[in-house]
Amino acid sequence: MANEHSDKIRIVQETVAGKEITFAHVMGGPAPIIYQKLGLNPQVDYGSSAIGIMNMTPSESAVIASDIAVKSGNVYLGFADRFTGTMIITGEISDVMSAMTEVVEYFRDTLGYVVCDITKR
Repeated sequence: MANEHSDKIRIVQETVAGKEITFAHVMGGPAPIIYQKLGLNPQVDYGSSAIGIMNMTPSESAVIASDIAVKSGNVYLGFADRFTGTMIITGEISDVMSAMTEVVEYFRDTLGYVVCDITKR
């Protein structure tokens, strides 16, 4: 009997994290169900509210981004994950947009990150 393992290929994938913000999006006036499914603060004025979401590498950058966001204005930190680099904030549309802009500008201008544009819908 031939060696059964000789035809198998082992693949090792490795991610090399750069210093970048890879995703930054603001959802203006999202449906209440989105707040509920994400476990975000349900006591908001849905008509003027927004959800901002960002992803960055290295993933620990989410801690810095969260600090900048909550200090920049009246936003609620819904989620920050130092393992995936994801941050979610909520608040009034103008506050969320302002906080996201502050984070992107600081990371670009002070920390030397490559950043994406902030998209909004």
